Amino acid sequence: MTEVVMTEARAVPFYCPYCGEEDLRPATAPHAAWSCADCRRVFVVRLVGMAAVPTGQVAR
Repeated sequence: MTEVVMTEARAVPFYCPYCGEEDLRPATAPHAAWSCADCRRVFVVRLVGMAAVPTGQVAR
């Protein structure tokens, strides 16, 4: 069984996933959220996990 490691570090996005603009600022709520100055949306970047490679196949 693999161990899950959590971090409090904030993932830094390079652009807004909704409008594509790059003027992003950390938002105070919710935790680890980003605010887009152009479209005014607030979003969170989160890693869900790593995909498992089926036995006998090589990861690319």
